[in-house]
Amino acid sequence: MDAKHLVAPLGTLAGLKTDALVLLIAGDDFAQSLDAPLARLVRGAIDAGDLQVKAGRTLALIAPTGVSAARVVIGVAASAAPKAFRAALVAALKLLKPLGARTAHVALAAGPRKAAPLDAAHAQVVALAAAEVLYQYRHTKPSAPAPSRLEKVVVCCEAAEAKAVSAGVARGRAVAAGITLAREQANRPGNHATPRHLADAARKLAREHGLKVEVLDRRGIEKLGMGAFLAVAQGSEEPPRFIVMRYAGAAAAEPPVVMVGKGITFDTGGISIKPAAEMDEMKFDMSGAASVLGTMRAVAELKPRINVIGVIGRDPQHRRRGPADPVRRPDLRRAIQAGRGGRHRHPHGRVRDRAGPPAFRAVLQRRRLGRATAGRR
Repeated sequence: MDAKHLVAPLGTLAGLKTDALVLLIAGDDFAQSLDAPLARLVRGAIDAGDLQVKAGRTLALIAPTGVSAARVVIGVAASAAPKAFRAALVAALKLLKPLGARTAHVALAAGPRKAAPLDAAHAQVVALAAAEVLYQYRHTKPSAPAPSRLEKVVVCCEAAEAKAVSAGVARGRAVAAGITLAREQANRPGNHATPRHLADAARKLAREHGLKVEVLDRRGIEKLGMGAFLAVAQGSEEPPRFIVMRYAGAAAAEPPVVMVGKGITFDTGGISIKPAAEMDEMKFDMSGAASVLGTMRAVAELKPRINVIGVIGRDPQHRRRGPADPVRRPDLRRAIQAGRGGRHRHPHGRVRDRAGPPAFRAVLQRRRLGRATAGRR
């Protein structure tokens, strides 16, 4: 998602040519700051009962009369404060998301009683809200809906606000990119987000953004004497990785800010006694590692004058499948053919348990014996 800013005063928005104008209004006297065609359009929608001036209400107008924008999406904010501004913007962008607009210009019209100049906080909110609304995980999800056509948001501001708005957009864009990267890594199931996968992601990030990265394998971890880390990794099919990323924005003598992210592929303790509900969400045990990776992405773009070190410990990856791990149909058929709890229909219509290997048959016999014994008590 690209985010920009444009000097476009409120009194000129009716003539702004864009795929969509997202107009956020606050207060009953918002129309005083708009040019006549746009003010009439919004007032007409209110008078017709199509829009109520209540926080959270939205309205989409297609090919509106007297306005150059192909679409006008109106959102009502409780005030011009960044928090209320964000809530109204999220609601408006959700309404715009399924439409065909590729570019959206965002403006705030507030009456004198609720007016506040756009600043860096408002601009940052625009970039973050757009990234949040449009995000959709799809790497291992073929059923994910088609992506929105919206590709760019532009913050409209006055000339006096341009410097602060530009800085806010840049910050929001960097933070949004970091959040998106963290979400992408955390949403991947355990059989995809392996230690080697995250190490490759760290190397790619370092290569593209000028960071330093060191990835330790088992031998390097042993040299550091990390016995506890290796003890956990003994139960893993995948070899462990220990990742250290560095950003140098200050003198070497300056103490760094250090982040440590836990990178467990899937919850490794007590899985047999945990409730089944929402067990698939244990893939998020590596969210700490994903957050460190995302933060380093944002830091690399923002270039603050500090030193930052991100440490990620990544293990383990068990051979067995977890509840959140996607399987392909051929794999599922092989699992059933191996006798792991499969059932099939008898030619005469009866359903019976698949015999399976000897160990599986022994489990079935014990269960049947237990049921028979319980019935005689």
